[in-house]
Amino acid sequence: MLTAEHLRHPALFAKIVTADQAAALIGDGMTVGVSGFTPSGYPKKVAQALARAVAAGRKCRINLWSGASVGPEIEEELAAVGAIARRAPYYAASNKSMRVAINSGDIRYTDLHLSHFAQQIDYGFLGPVDVAIVEAVAVTATGDLVLGPGVGNTPMLVQHAAQVIVEVNTAQPLELEGMHDIFVLPRPPRRREIPIYDTLDRIGGPYVACGLGRIAAIVESDVPDKVRNLEPPDDLGRKIAANLIDFLAHEQKRGRIPTAMLPLQSGVGSIANAVLAGLAASPFENLHMYSEILQDAVFALIEAGKITAASGCAFTPSPGVLERFRRDPGLYRRALVLRPLDISNHPEVIRRLGVIALNTPLEFDIYGHANSTHVMGTHMMNGIGGSGDYMRNGYLTIFTAESVARNGAISRVVPMVSHCDHTEHDAMVFVTEHGVADVRGLSPRERARVIIANCAHPDYRGPLLEYVRAAEQGGGHTPHDLNQAFAFHDRYNRTGTMKNGKGGPANG
Repeated sequence: MLTAEHLRHPALFAKIVTADQAAALIGDGMTVGVSGFTPSGYPKKVAQALARAVAAGRKCRINLWSGASVGPEIEEELAAVGAIARRAPYYAASNKSMRVAINSGDIRYTDLHLSHFAQQIDYGFLGPVDVAIVEAVAVTATGDLVLGPGVGNTPMLVQHAAQVIVEVNTAQPLELEGMHDIFVLPRPPRRREIPIYDTLDRIGGPYVACGLGRIAAIVESDVPDKVRNLEPPDDLGRKIAANLIDFLAHEQKRGRIPTAMLPLQSGVGSIANAVLAGLAASPFENLHMYSEILQDAVFALIEAGKITAASGCAFTPSPGVLERFRRDPGLYRRALVLRPLDISNHPEVIRRLGVIALNTPLEFDIYGHANSTHVMGTHMMNGIGGSGDYMRNGYLTIFTAESVARNGAISRVVPMVSHCDHTEHDAMVFVTEHGVADVRGLSPRERARVIIANCAHPDYRGPLLEYVRAAEQGGGHTPHDLNQAFAFHDRYNRTGTMKNGKGGPANG
Protein backbone atom coordinates (compact mmCIF):
# COMPACT_ATOMS: atom_id res chain seq x y z
CA MET A 1 0.00 0.00 0.00
CA LEU A 2 1.22 3.50 -0.82
CA THR A 3 2.07 5.54 2.24
CA ALA A 4 3.21 9.08 3.00
CA GLU A 5 6.74 7.80 2.51
CA HIS A 6 5.90 7.07 -1.13
CA LEU A 7 3.63 10.05 -1.81
CA ARG A 8 4.94 13.04 0.10
CA HIS A 9 2.14 15.55 -0.56
CA PRO A 10 -1.49 14.89 0.45
CA ALA A 11 -2.79 15.99 -2.97
CA LEU A 12 -0.99 13.08 -4.60
CA PHE A 13 -3.32 10.51 -3.00
CA ALA A 14 -6.24 12.01 -4.93
CA LYS A 15 -4.44 11.13 -8.18
CA ILE A 16 -4.33 7.38 -7.48
CA VAL A 17 -6.25 5.44 -10.14
CA THR A 18 -6.38 1.91 -11.46
CA ALA A 19 -4.07 0.81 -14.26
CA ASP A 20 -7.10 0.57 -16.57
CA GLN A 21 -8.07 4.17 -15.83
CA ALA A 22 -4.52 5.35 -16.48
CA ALA A 23 -4.34 3.38 -19.74
CA ALA A 24 -7.51 5.15 -20.91
CA LEU A 25 -5.49 8.40 -21.01
CA ILE A 26 -3.43 6.95 -23.88
CA GLY A 27 -5.02 7.53 -27.27
CA ASP A 28 -4.52 6.07 -30.71
CA GLY A 29 -1.50 7.57 -32.50
CA MET A 30 0.06 9.04 -29.37
CA THR A 31 3.80 9.02 -28.69
CA VAL A 32 4.42 7.40 -25.32
CA GLY A 33 7.75 7.58 -23.52
CA VAL A 34 8.56 5.08 -20.80
CA SER A 35 11.15 5.11 -18.05
CA GLY A 36 13.80 2.49 -17.50
CA PHE A 37 16.78 1.03 -19.25
CA THR A 38 16.92 -2.64 -20.20
CA PRO A 39 14.49 -4.51 -17.93
CA SER A 40 15.30 -2.07 -15.11
CA GLY A 41 13.04 0.60 -13.63
CA TYR A 42 10.36 0.37 -16.31
CA PRO A 43 6.56 0.69 -15.77
CA LYS A 44 4.51 -2.50 -15.96
CA LYS A 45 0.85 -2.17 -15.00
CA VAL A 46 -0.32 0.58 -17.36
CA ALA A 47 1.24 -1.15 -20.38
CA GLN A 48 -0.44 -4.42 -19.42
CA ALA A 49 -3.78 -2.65 -19.02
CA LEU A 50 -3.41 -1.04 -22.45
CA ALA A 51 -2.55 -4.42 -23.98
CA ARG A 52 -5.68 -5.95 -22.44
CA ALA A 53 -7.83 -3.13 -23.79
CA VAL A 54 -6.44 -3.51 -27.31
CA ALA A 55 -6.91 -7.28 -27.15
CA ALA A 56 -10.54 -6.64 -26.19
CA GLY A 57 -11.10 -4.52 -29.28
CA ARG A 58 -9.94 -1.00 -28.46
CA LYS A 59 -8.18 0.73 -31.37
CA CYS A 60 -4.85 2.07 -30.13
CA ARG A 61 -1.44 1.95 -31.78
CA ILE A 62 1.26 4.04 -30.16
CA ASN A 63 4.77 5.23 -30.92
CA LEU A 64 6.95 3.85 -28.14
CA TRP A 65 10.07 5.66 -26.91
CA SER A 66 12.37 4.58 -24.09
CA GLY A 67 15.99 4.55 -22.97
CA ALA A 68 16.76 1.08 -24.27
CA SER A 69 14.85 -2.19 -24.30
CA VAL A 70 12.45 -2.61 -21.42
CA GLY A 71 10.56 -5.53 -19.95
CA PRO A 72 8.10 -7.94 -21.57
CA GLU A 73 5.09 -6.19 -20.02
CA ILE A 74 5.78 -3.42 -22.56
CA GLU A 75 7.81 -4.89 -25.41
CA GLU A 76 6.15 -8.29 -25.67
CA GLU A 77 2.58 -7.74 -24.50
CA LEU A 78 1.95 -4.54 -26.48
CA ALA A 79 3.64 -5.90 -29.61
CA ALA A 80 1.70 -9.16 -29.42
CA VAL A 81 -1.64 -7.32 -29.76
CA GLY A 82 -0.40 -4.94 -32.46
CA ALA A 83 -0.42 -1.89 -30.19
CA ILE A 84 2.96 -0.49 -31.30
CA ALA A 85 3.27 1.43 -34.58
CA ARG A 86 6.79 2.82 -34.15
CA ARG A 87 9.69 2.05 -31.82
CA ALA A 88 12.86 3.95 -30.90
CA PRO A 89 15.74 4.03 -30.04
CA TYR A 90 16.51 0.40 -29.08
CA TYR A 91 14.96 -3.02 -28.69
CA ALA A 92 16.30 -6.46 -27.73
CA ALA A 93 15.67 -9.73 -29.53
CA SER A 94 14.47 -11.48 -26.37
CA ASN A 95 11.02 -9.98 -27.02
CA LYS A 96 9.83 -12.28 -29.81
CA SER A 97 6.63 -10.50 -30.85
CA MET A 98 8.46 -7.21 -31.29
CA ARG A 99 11.33 -8.85 -33.17
CA VAL A 100 8.90 -10.50 -35.59
CA ALA A 101 6.91 -7.28 -36.09
CA ILE A 102 10.03 -5.18 -36.69
CA ASN A 103 11.42 -7.60 -39.24
CA SER A 104 8.08 -7.90 -41.02
CA GLY A 105 7.77 -4.10 -41.18
CA ASP A 106 4.63 -3.99 -39.03
CA ILE A 107 6.52 -1.98 -36.40
CA ARG A 108 8.61 0.82 -37.89
CA TYR A 109 11.79 0.80 -35.87
CA THR A 110 14.37 3.60 -35.77
CA ASP A 111 17.74 2.43 -34.47
CA LEU A 112 19.78 5.25 -32.92
CA HIS A 113 22.97 5.79 -30.97
CA LEU A 114 21.64 6.05 -27.44
CA SER A 115 23.49 9.27 -26.63
CA HIS A 116 21.67 10.99 -29.52
CA PHE A 117 18.06 10.26 -28.63
CA ALA A 118 17.41 12.64 -25.72
CA GLN A 119 18.81 15.62 -27.58
CA GLN A 120 16.80 14.77 -30.71
CA ILE A 121 13.68 14.82 -28.51
CA ASP A 122 14.80 18.13 -27.05
CA TYR A 123 15.45 19.65 -30.48
CA GLY A 124 11.96 18.64 -31.66
CA PHE A 125 13.32 16.46 -34.46
CA LEU A 126 11.00 13.55 -33.63
CA GLY A 127 7.78 15.31 -32.68
CA PRO A 128 6.03 15.80 -29.33
CA VAL A 129 5.79 13.43 -26.37
CA ASP A 130 2.10 12.97 -25.51
CA VAL A 131 2.48 10.82 -22.41
CA ALA A 132 5.39 9.76 -20.21
CA ILE A 133 4.87 6.68 -18.03
CA VAL A 134 7.46 6.62 -15.26
CA GLU A 135 8.14 4.02 -12.62
CA ALA A 136 9.24 5.70 -9.39
CA VAL A 137 9.89 4.61 -5.83
CA ALA A 138 8.42 7.85 -4.46
CA VAL A 139 7.10 11.30 -5.39
CA THR A 140 8.39 14.28 -3.41
CA ALA A 141 6.31 17.01 -1.79
CA THR A 142 6.98 19.22 -4.82
CA GLY A 143 5.96 16.52 -7.30
CA ASP A 144 9.43 15.47 -8.37
CA LEU A 145 10.20 11.80 -9.04
CA VAL A 146 12.49 9.47 -7.14
CA LEU A 147 13.53 6.92 -9.75
CA GLY A 148 14.34 3.25 -9.34
CA PRO A 149 17.37 1.43 -10.74
CA GLY A 150 16.96 2.62 -14.34
CA VAL A 151 17.24 6.25 -15.48
CA GLY A 152 17.54 6.02 -19.27
CA ASN A 153 15.92 8.98 -21.03
CA THR A 154 13.35 9.61 -18.28
CA PRO A 155 14.33 13.24 -17.46
CA MET A 156 13.95 14.38 -21.08
CA LEU A 157 10.76 12.41 -21.64
CA VAL A 158 9.18 13.94 -18.52
CA GLN A 159 10.35 17.42 -19.46
CA HIS A 160 8.60 17.22 -22.84
CA ALA A 161 5.53 15.13 -21.97
CA ALA A 162 2.07 16.70 -22.10
CA GLN A 163 0.95 14.29 -19.36
CA VAL A 164 2.87 12.17 -16.86
CA ILE A 165 1.59 8.89 -15.43
CA VAL A 166 3.57 7.63 -12.43
CA GLU A 167 3.69 4.00 -11.35
CA VAL A 168 4.94 3.95 -7.77
CA ASN A 169 6.50 0.54 -7.27
CA THR A 170 6.66 -0.66 -3.68
CA ALA A 171 8.81 -3.63 -4.74
CA GLN A 172 11.73 -1.27 -5.37
CA PRO A 173 13.81 -0.36 -2.29
CA LEU A 174 13.32 3.17 -0.97
CA GLU A 175 17.07 3.16 -0.27
CA LEU A 176 17.56 3.89 -3.98
CA GLU A 177 16.78 7.52 -3.20
CA GLY A 178 19.90 9.66 -3.39
CA MET A 179 21.76 7.44 -5.87
CA HIS A 180 20.71 9.49 -8.88
CA ASP A 181 22.45 12.49 -10.41
CA ILE A 182 19.89 14.06 -12.75
CA PHE A 183 21.29 16.70 -15.08
CA VAL A 184 19.58 17.97 -18.24
CA LEU A 185 21.80 19.61 -20.85
CA PRO A 186 20.78 23.03 -22.14
CA ARG A 187 20.35 23.42 -25.88
CA PRO A 188 23.09 24.88 -28.10
CA PRO A 189 24.46 27.51 -28.45
CA ARG A 190 24.41 28.08 -24.68
CA ARG A 191 25.74 24.64 -23.84
CA ARG A 192 28.81 24.54 -21.59
CA GLU A 193 31.15 21.71 -20.69
CA ILE A 194 29.78 18.80 -18.65
CA PRO A 195 31.75 19.16 -15.40
CA ILE A 196 32.42 15.50 -14.73
CA TYR A 197 36.12 14.98 -14.05
CA ASP A 198 35.92 11.83 -11.95
CA THR A 199 33.63 8.80 -12.04
CA LEU A 200 31.54 9.78 -9.01
CA ASP A 201 31.35 13.53 -9.64
CA ARG A 202 27.79 14.81 -9.19
CA ILE A 203 26.57 17.73 -11.28
CA GLY A 204 22.78 17.62 -10.89
CA GLY A 205 20.13 16.70 -8.34
CA PRO A 206 18.64 13.48 -6.95
CA TYR A 207 15.16 13.83 -8.54
CA VAL A 208 13.55 14.13 -11.96
CA ALA A 209 11.82 17.50 -12.12
CA CYS A 210 8.11 17.12 -12.81
CA GLY A 211 5.75 19.10 -10.57
CA LEU A 212 2.47 18.25 -8.86
CA GLY A 213 0.31 19.77 -11.59
CA ARG A 214 1.82 17.73 -14.42
CA ILE A 215 1.08 14.34 -12.86
CA ALA A 216 -2.14 13.11 -14.48
CA ALA A 217 -2.39 9.80 -12.63
CA ILE A 218 -0.64 7.59 -10.09
CA VAL A 219 -0.85 3.80 -10.23
CA GLU A 220 0.32 1.57 -7.40
CA SER A 221 2.57 -1.32 -8.43
CA ASP A 222 4.41 -4.09 -6.68
CA VAL A 223 5.69 -5.93 -9.77
CA PRO A 224 9.44 -6.60 -9.77
CA ASP A 225 11.57 -6.05 -12.86
CA LYS A 226 11.80 -9.13 -15.08
CA VAL A 227 15.52 -9.73 -14.68
CA ARG A 228 17.06 -13.13 -14.22
CA ASN A 229 20.41 -14.00 -12.69
CA LEU A 230 23.05 -14.35 -15.37
CA GLU A 231 24.65 -17.75 -15.84
CA PRO A 232 28.19 -18.04 -14.43
CA PRO A 233 30.93 -17.69 -17.07
CA ASP A 234 31.73 -20.78 -19.12
CA ASP A 235 35.18 -21.87 -20.31
CA LEU A 236 35.04 -19.71 -23.46
CA GLY A 237 34.03 -16.65 -21.45
CA ARG A 238 36.86 -17.25 -18.99
CA LYS A 239 39.39 -17.60 -21.82
CA ILE A 240 38.23 -14.35 -23.41
CA ALA A 241 38.47 -12.61 -20.03
CA ALA A 242 41.97 -13.98 -19.43
CA ASN A 243 43.15 -12.82 -22.85
CA LEU A 244 41.75 -9.34 -22.25
CA ILE A 245 43.31 -9.05 -18.79
CA ASP A 246 46.70 -10.14 -20.14
CA PHE A 247 46.43 -7.51 -22.86
CA LEU A 248 45.51 -4.72 -20.43
CA ALA A 249 48.40 -5.70 -18.12
CA HIS A 250 50.74 -5.65 -21.12
CA GLU A 251 49.52 -2.16 -22.05
CA GLN A 252 50.25 -0.98 -18.52
CA LYS A 253 53.78 -2.37 -18.66
CA ARG A 254 54.35 -0.54 -21.94
CA GLY A 255 53.11 2.69 -20.36
CA ARG A 256 50.12 3.02 -22.68
CA ILE A 257 47.62 2.68 -19.82
CA PRO A 258 48.28 4.40 -16.47
CA THR A 259 49.17 2.28 -13.47
CA ALA A 260 45.87 3.37 -11.96
CA MET A 261 43.57 1.68 -14.49
CA LEU A 262 41.39 3.98 -16.56
CA PRO A 263 37.59 3.71 -16.17
CA LEU A 264 36.02 0.72 -17.90
CA GLN A 265 32.81 0.49 -19.91
CA SER A 266 31.11 -2.80 -20.64
CA GLY A 267 28.24 -3.77 -22.89
CA VAL A 268 25.57 -6.27 -21.88
CA GLY A 269 25.31 -10.04 -22.17
CA SER A 270 27.04 -13.20 -21.02
CA ILE A 271 30.42 -12.44 -22.61
CA ALA A 272 30.48 -8.94 -21.12
CA ASN A 273 29.56 -10.33 -17.72
CA ALA A 274 32.27 -13.01 -18.02
CA VAL A 275 34.87 -10.38 -18.85
CA LEU A 276 33.88 -8.33 -15.80
CA ALA A 277 33.82 -11.40 -13.58
CA GLY A 278 37.36 -12.19 -14.74
CA LEU A 279 38.57 -8.96 -13.18
CA ALA A 280 38.07 -10.51 -9.73
CA ALA A 281 41.23 -12.60 -10.18
CA SER A 282 43.14 -9.88 -12.02
CA PRO A 283 45.99 -7.79 -10.57
CA PHE A 284 43.95 -4.61 -11.02
CA GLU A 285 42.74 -2.77 -7.93
CA ASN A 286 40.60 0.30 -7.18
CA LEU A 287 38.79 -0.03 -10.48
CA HIS A 288 36.30 2.52 -11.79
CA MET A 289 33.50 1.99 -14.29
CA TYR A 290 31.93 4.69 -16.43
CA SER A 291 29.29 2.79 -18.36
CA GLU A 292 25.62 2.72 -19.27
CA ILE A 293 24.41 -0.55 -17.75
CA LEU A 294 25.93 -2.13 -14.64
CA GLN A 295 25.47 -5.91 -14.68
CA ASP A 296 25.61 -8.55 -11.97
CA ALA A 297 29.41 -8.89 -11.97
CA VAL A 298 29.81 -5.21 -11.07
CA PHE A 299 28.05 -5.76 -7.74
CA ALA A 300 30.23 -8.76 -6.92
CA LEU A 301 33.33 -6.70 -7.71
CA ILE A 302 32.13 -3.83 -5.51
CA GLU A 303 31.52 -6.25 -2.65
CA ALA A 304 35.00 -7.74 -3.19
CA GLY A 305 36.58 -4.28 -3.10
CA LYS A 306 37.81 -4.47 -6.70
CA ILE A 307 35.49 -1.76 -8.01
CA THR A 308 35.34 1.34 -5.83
CA ALA A 309 33.33 3.63 -8.11
CA ALA A 310 30.77 2.92 -10.84
CA SER A 311 28.67 5.33 -12.89
CA GLY A 312 25.88 4.24 -15.22
CA CYS A 313 22.36 5.03 -16.31
CA ALA A 314 20.98 1.81 -14.80
CA PHE A 315 21.80 -1.39 -13.01
CA THR A 316 20.03 -4.66 -13.62
CA PRO A 317 18.20 -5.65 -10.43
CA SER A 318 18.37 -9.43 -10.82
CA PRO A 319 17.41 -11.41 -7.72
CA GLY A 320 21.09 -11.77 -6.81
CA VAL A 321 21.79 -8.07 -7.23
CA LEU A 322 18.73 -7.04 -5.20
CA GLU A 323 19.80 -9.39 -2.42
CA ARG A 324 23.25 -7.78 -2.35
CA PHE A 325 21.74 -4.28 -2.39
CA ARG A 326 19.26 -4.95 0.42
CA ARG A 327 22.00 -6.57 2.52
CA ASP A 328 24.23 -3.49 2.44
CA PRO A 329 22.63 -0.53 0.65
CA GLY A 330 25.18 1.86 2.13
CA LEU A 331 28.03 0.11 0.33
CA TYR A 332 26.39 0.50 -3.06
CA ARG A 333 25.13 4.02 -2.39
CA ARG A 334 28.76 5.05 -1.77
CA ALA A 335 30.06 3.28 -4.87
CA LEU A 336 27.32 3.96 -7.44
CA VAL A 337 25.81 6.94 -9.20
CA LEU A 338 22.99 6.71 -11.76
CA ARG A 339 22.77 9.35 -14.51
CA PRO A 340 20.60 10.16 -17.53
CA LEU A 341 21.57 8.24 -20.64
CA ASP A 342 22.75 11.26 -22.60
CA ILE A 343 25.25 11.99 -19.80
CA SER A 344 26.43 8.42 -19.18
CA ASN A 345 27.06 8.01 -22.92
CA HIS A 346 28.18 11.52 -23.79
CA PRO A 347 31.27 11.64 -26.05
CA GLU A 348 32.74 14.58 -24.13
CA VAL A 349 32.81 12.74 -20.81
CA ILE A 350 33.94 9.44 -22.33
CA ARG A 351 36.94 11.17 -23.91
CA ARG A 352 37.78 13.31 -20.87
CA LEU A 353 37.85 10.35 -18.49
CA GLY A 354 39.71 8.11 -20.96
CA VAL A 355 37.18 5.29 -20.83
CA ILE A 356 38.31 1.86 -22.04
CA ALA A 357 35.36 0.55 -24.07
CA LEU A 358 34.49 -3.17 -24.07
CA ASN A 359 31.66 -4.32 -26.36
CA THR A 360 30.50 -7.51 -28.06
CA PRO A 361 29.38 -7.65 -31.72
CA LEU A 362 27.44 -10.33 -33.58
CA GLU A 363 30.31 -10.61 -36.04
CA PHE A 364 33.41 -8.72 -37.18
CA ASP A 365 35.41 -8.88 -40.36
CA ILE A 366 39.06 -9.30 -41.21
CA TYR A 367 39.49 -5.58 -41.87
CA GLY A 368 38.10 -4.44 -38.52
CA HIS A 369 34.45 -3.60 -39.17
CA ALA A 370 31.81 -4.90 -36.76
CA ASN A 371 28.12 -5.76 -36.99
CA SER A 372 26.21 -5.42 -33.72
CA THR A 373 22.64 -5.47 -34.97
CA HIS A 374 21.66 -7.50 -38.06
CA VAL A 375 21.67 -11.21 -38.86
CA MET A 376 22.78 -11.75 -42.45
CA GLY A 377 22.53 -8.01 -43.04
CA THR A 378 18.72 -7.91 -43.05
CA HIS A 379 17.08 -9.20 -39.87
CA MET A 380 17.33 -6.91 -36.85
CA MET A 381 18.55 -8.85 -33.83
CA ASN A 382 18.89 -5.92 -31.44
CA GLY A 383 19.66 -2.23 -31.67
CA ILE A 384 23.12 -0.68 -31.73
CA GLY A 385 22.59 0.64 -28.22
CA GLY A 386 25.43 2.62 -26.69
CA SER A 387 28.29 0.65 -28.21
CA GLY A 388 28.86 3.28 -30.89
CA ASP A 389 28.98 6.07 -28.32
CA TYR A 390 31.85 4.36 -26.54
CA MET A 391 33.63 2.78 -29.51
CA ARG A 392 33.91 6.09 -31.34
CA ASN A 393 35.14 8.00 -28.29
CA GLY A 394 36.96 5.57 -25.99
CA TYR A 395 40.61 5.88 -25.01
CA LEU A 396 40.99 2.25 -26.05
CA THR A 397 38.23 0.45 -27.95
CA ILE A 398 37.98 -3.32 -27.67
CA PHE A 399 35.57 -5.86 -29.14
CA THR A 400 35.28 -9.16 -27.26
CA ALA A 401 33.45 -12.13 -28.77
CA GLU A 402 33.50 -15.86 -29.17
CA SER A 403 35.16 -16.83 -32.44
CA VAL A 404 32.21 -19.03 -33.46
CA ALA A 405 28.50 -19.49 -32.80
CA ARG A 406 26.09 -22.41 -32.95
CA ASN A 407 28.65 -24.90 -31.61
CA GLY A 408 31.16 -23.96 -34.27
CA ALA A 409 28.75 -23.97 -37.22
CA ILE A 410 29.06 -20.19 -37.70
CA SER A 411 32.22 -18.11 -37.79
CA ARG A 412 31.93 -14.72 -36.11
CA VAL A 413 35.03 -13.63 -38.03
CA VAL A 414 34.05 -13.07 -41.67
CA PRO A 415 35.55 -11.55 -44.86
CA MET A 416 33.01 -8.70 -44.89
CA VAL A 417 30.35 -7.97 -42.28
CA SER A 418 26.83 -8.31 -43.62
CA HIS A 419 25.88 -5.02 -41.92
CA CYS A 420 28.32 -2.42 -40.61
CA ASP A 421 27.63 -0.62 -37.34
CA HIS A 422 31.24 0.12 -36.35
CA THR A 423 33.87 0.88 -38.93
CA GLU A 424 37.58 0.09 -39.06
CA HIS A 425 38.19 3.68 -37.95
CA ASP A 426 36.73 3.04 -34.48
CA ALA A 427 37.91 -0.42 -33.40
CA MET A 428 41.44 -0.85 -32.05
CA VAL A 429 41.53 -4.34 -30.54
CA PHE A 430 39.65 -7.62 -31.01
CA VAL A 431 39.66 -10.41 -28.42
CA THR A 432 38.33 -13.96 -28.72
CA GLU A 433 39.08 -17.14 -26.82
CA HIS A 434 41.99 -17.71 -29.24
CA GLY A 435 43.85 -14.48 -28.64
CA VAL A 436 44.16 -10.74 -29.15
CA ALA A 437 44.39 -8.82 -32.42
CA ASP A 438 45.80 -5.34 -31.84
CA VAL A 439 45.17 -3.53 -35.12
CA ARG A 440 46.21 -0.02 -34.10
CA GLY A 441 48.26 1.63 -36.81
CA LEU A 442 47.92 -1.25 -39.28
CA SER A 443 46.85 -1.10 -42.91
CA PRO A 444 43.83 -3.17 -44.03
CA ARG A 445 46.02 -5.95 -45.47
CA GLU A 446 47.98 -6.14 -42.23
CA ARG A 447 44.82 -6.10 -40.13
CA ALA A 448 43.38 -9.04 -42.07
CA ARG A 449 46.28 -11.33 -41.26
CA VAL A 450 46.51 -10.27 -37.61
CA ILE A 451 42.79 -10.81 -37.03
CA ILE A 452 42.74 -14.19 -38.78
CA ALA A 453 45.85 -15.44 -36.97
CA ASN A 454 44.84 -14.29 -33.51
CA CYS A 455 41.04 -14.27 -33.35
CA ALA A 456 39.53 -16.65 -35.92
CA HIS A 457 38.71 -20.24 -34.99
CA PRO A 458 41.32 -22.65 -36.44
CA ASP A 459 38.65 -24.35 -38.56
CA TYR A 460 37.98 -21.07 -40.37
CA ARG A 461 41.48 -19.65 -40.73
CA GLY A 462 42.13 -21.54 -43.96
CA PRO A 463 39.02 -20.28 -45.79
CA LEU A 464 39.61 -16.74 -44.53
CA LEU A 465 43.24 -16.69 -45.66
CA GLU A 466 42.21 -18.18 -48.97
CA TYR A 467 39.73 -15.33 -49.38
CA VAL A 468 42.36 -12.67 -48.57
CA ARG A 469 44.91 -14.04 -51.01
CA ALA A 470 42.37 -14.29 -53.81
CA ALA A 471 41.01 -10.80 -53.13
CA GLU A 472 44.50 -9.31 -53.15
CA GLN A 473 44.96 -10.47 -56.70
CA GLY A 474 42.41 -7.85 -57.70
CA GLY A 475 44.34 -5.12 -55.90
CA GLY A 476 42.93 -2.28 -53.85
CA HIS A 477 43.65 -0.69 -50.50
CA THR A 478 41.03 -2.93 -48.88
CA PRO A 479 40.96 -5.97 -51.17
CA HIS A 480 37.56 -7.59 -51.60
CA ASP A 481 35.89 -10.04 -53.91
CA LEU A 482 32.22 -9.27 -53.30
CA ASN A 483 30.98 -12.51 -54.81
CA GLN A 484 33.26 -14.55 -52.59
CA ALA A 485 32.51 -12.41 -49.51
CA PHE A 486 28.80 -13.17 -49.83
CA ALA A 487 29.57 -16.78 -50.73
CA PHE A 488 31.42 -17.14 -47.40
CA HIS A 489 28.32 -15.96 -45.52
CA ASP A 490 26.10 -18.25 -47.56
CA ARG A 491 28.34 -21.28 -47.13
CA TYR A 492 29.46 -20.93 -43.52
CA ASN A 493 27.11 -18.49 -41.83
CA ARG A 494 23.71 -19.18 -43.35
CA THR A 495 23.75 -22.96 -43.73
CA GLY A 496 26.25 -23.65 -40.98
CA THR A 497 28.04 -26.15 -43.23
CA MET A 498 31.79 -25.88 -42.86
CA LYS A 499 34.31 -26.79 -45.52
CA ASN A 500 35.06 -30.08 -43.80
CA GLY A 501 31.37 -30.99 -43.78
CA LYS A 502 30.82 -30.37 -40.07
CA GLY A 503 28.05 -28.25 -38.70
CA GLY A 504 24.32 -28.13 -39.03
CA PRO A 505 21.44 -25.77 -39.64
CA ALA A 506 22.12 -22.24 -38.47
CA ASN A 507 19.47 -19.64 -39.20
CA GLY A 508 20.74 -16.92 -36.82
